[in-house]
Amino acid sequence: MASNVKKILVSQPQPTSEKSPYYDIADKYGVQIDFRPFIKVEPVNAKEFRTQKVNILAYTAVIFTAKTAIDHFFLLSEELRIQIPETMKYFCVTEAIAVYLQKYIVYRKRKIFFPASGKMEDLMTPIVKHNKETFLIPVSDVHKEDLLHLLDEKKISYTKAVMYRTVSNDFKGEETFDYDVLLFFSPSGISSLLKNFPDFEQKKVAIGTFGPTTAKAARDAGLRLDIEAPSPELPSMTAALENYLKSLPKSGKK
Repeated sequence: MASNVKKILVSQPQPTSEKSPYYDIADKYGVQIDFRPFIKVEPVNAKEFRTQKVNILAYTAVIFTAKTAIDHFFLLSEELRIQIPETMKYFCVTEAIAVYLQKYIVYRKRKIFFPASGKMEDLMTPIVKHNKETFLIPVSDVHKEDLLHLLDEKKISYTKAVMYRTVSNDFKGEETFDYDVLLFFSPSGISSLLKNFPDFEQKKVAIGTFGPTTAKAARDAGLRLDIEAPSPELPSMTAALENYLKSLPKSGKK
């Protein structure tokens, strides 16, 4: 068993599959792994949305970068009592996001577009081909600008509309917070840690991050990074976590 690590907190929802690598790691290294998202998504209500002065029916195409965006687009449309026309076109970053549209619409390939590669840059090909459309992009209040920069480069006219927000998932007073390792997957997670525990002192607590923006947020907050992913050698957080546990001195036997 890893000598200094007994409890690990993964700031994501608990895996739905029993075959998650996290469970294998828990068994292999004799550690307890808890799952507790530091952030949660809340919808923007109709009253708040109206202040943005965005008329959904004025657009002929929607660009989706996440399944969450799809949920909130259609839920908000329903709250606004807007019937989305069958002529609406949908541009999705990945096939998985495109297929998720079936939850709300009849799936027709002639009006749904996505790149086979799943890369945002390649989504530009069908968008440029349909550059006469008026594009709407549902986003969170905290969102990446990568897609917007690509659209600007191609001189595509678009409007972004905040349809949901990312907020801190506050810890309750009775919840214990005695973890040896904390794993984060977004800058919002780091912000939530500091909001929930303003007097947090890292000391011997190992912190792991996934992605460069999360790593930067952690360092900017003055935190020490002990685990970083992805990398060519460690493409996933679970691979990076196991690599870290392997590097620790062992004490006793399982």
